[in-house]
Amino acid sequence: MSDYQNLSENELKAVIERAEVALKNNINLHHNCGGVCACSTCHVYVERGDEFLEELNDREEDFIDRAVSPRINSRLGCQCLLNEGEGNIVVTLPDQSQFLGE
Repeated sequence: MSDYQNLSENELKAVIERAEVALKNNINLHHNCGGVCACSTCHVYVERGDEFLEELNDREEDFIDRAVSPRINSRLGCQCLLNEGEGNIVVTLPDQSQFLGE
């Protein structure tokens, strides 16, 4: 993640919004809608640090309901915008094999 240490807060928010952090770190997080909250292929589980993310909105919640194996800590990667401040966020990717054709 060292490529992201020198970004401004606004630049980092834009990167998070598009799920590019995962992609640039060789994590194959799908994003069929292009990161505009119109599908659930970027579904993740936020294990720690949800207090550092903007709150879940109704639209995101609707798409999470359509995700495979949603949990109480489910979020859409494209909607995980960072709040101001510093902290660690830990996410887990659910099984995405149905999207990968495996």
